Amino acid sequence: MPRHYDDSQQHSTFSAKTRRQQEDQRRMTFRRAIETYSEERRLNQELCDYLDAASANFWQNARASEGAHRSVRPSQ
Repeated sequence: MPRHYDDSQQHSTFSAKTRRQQEDQRRMTFRRAIETYSEERRLNQELCDYLDAASANFWQNARASEGAHRSVRPSQ
């Protein structure tokens, strides 16, 4: 005896599964965007810290060399 399947229930199960997959995909996309933003922000902060330290080092060296030039008296 042939069985009769209820297509509407099978279709709703498929659509629910598809909907869950799409929601999961959207969540993962959103999560990746947050992780990318956080990583870029961290790298930017490290770069700024590095540039601040390099700038401070440059100015300290500039002052030191400027002081060395002033302490030398020109020959007469």
